Amino acid sequence: MQEILDEVRKRFPGQEDLDGAASALLRLQDTYKLPISKLAEGDVQGMKTTMRLSAEDCFVLGKHAYNGEDFHATVLWLEEALNRLAKEEATTTDKASILDYLSYATYKNGNLGHAIELTNQWLQLDPMNERAQLNKAGYKDILAKNNLSPASIVPQDNEDIIMDNYMKLCRGEETHKYKHTHRLRCRYRHNNNPSLRIRPIKMEDAYFDPWIVIYHDVVSDKEIETIKKLAAPRLNRATITDPQTGIQQPADYRISKSVFLMAGEDPAIVKVDKRIEALTGLSLETGEGLQVVNYGLGGQYEPHYDFARQSEGGQFDSEEGNRISTLLIYMSDVEAGGATVFPKIGVKIFPQKRSAAFWYNLHRNGNGDYRTRHAGCPVLAGSKWVANKWLHERGQEFRRRCGLKKHR
Repeated sequence: MQEILDEVRKRFPGQEDLDGAASALLRLQDTYKLPISKLAEGDVQGMKTTMRLSAEDCFVLGKHAYNGEDFHATVLWLEEALNRLAKEEATTTDKASILDYLSYATYKNGNLGHAIELTNQWLQLDPMNERAQLNKAGYKDILAKNNLSPASIVPQDNEDIIMDNYMKLCRGEETHKYKHTHRLRCRYRHNNNPSLRIRPIKMEDAYFDPWIVIYHDVVSDKEIETIKKLAAPRLNRATITDPQTGIQQPADYRISKSVFLMAGEDPAIVKVDKRIEALTGLSLETGEGLQVVNYGLGGQYEPHYDFARQSEGGQFDSEEGNRISTLLIYMSDVEAGGATVFPKIGVKIFPQKRSAAFWYNLHRNGNGDYRTRHAGCPVLAGSKWVANKWLHERGQEFRRRCGLKKHR
């Protein structure tokens, strides 16, 4: 019997699963600025679910934010925990524990006066609590000194701006004014390829420099289902390459499952590869396999580059060269969230099944184009399936010729 119980326990969510779910909820709420009261009621941007969060659930989320030193989110979730606790007939947690975390998080947010008020409420419930007494004395001592200068305004560094733009773009907001918007067009292209002369590809401009386009109806529903069936049983937690060690490892900023499919595995992949070669005009000789990726609720990939930077030398085989381009095929529509965004230039592309985004990661001289830093926004509702095709420099010498400009 004990062996059976142990086997059953293995199937239950563990602490890592709980932490992952909490991080996903916090990320979704922060990225999309979801009202916490509505989220706790199961209302996600007007989409109603049957799930409701208890006071204890909100408390757990608040503590998770606290442990991550996100004190702004801590206060929001703990205040919601207090609101829900007051309405519960059968209480799921206790008020003193909430006030313990809430008072200190409020202090860390710079609101000393309110931190003292919350600590007083805590002491009313637990008058002999030593930590509450010490915190209150410390807060009063800070106020008594009264020699705090206003916090100096520190300008945001580039990374702060990138992350701010990333979140705004994920919410569908505009971050840049693009002076060439009026020139963006949709057109049919055949690239002088015989297969595309019969059935030209639909191409939509997204940005001119760097050149980013969207190809429509790149794959069929039948091909998508075949690729997903091949990939699904083999999906594993996606990894990134550590720039210092070169070792593949999981990362909190990339939450998804992925697998590489090779051309010889199925005729559908062979057909898709041939189509990619036709519409990009590039050789697949040194291209990587088709990477199939699934993002569940909260799944995301924060701003990153697809090419290897000089500080990460050795990541790609010197015989193949760096990743010259990326083709990102959308294999599903997404109910909410999941956009591909470029924070440095303000481009956002929302998933549309059967379409694909394409861009060059390198300038013509082989240097990385740092403007192509991009991200996959958190999935807010539904599931997101994509397939990446990365092509490398070698074999492209006569297909994308070198430029004459030294730095481009």
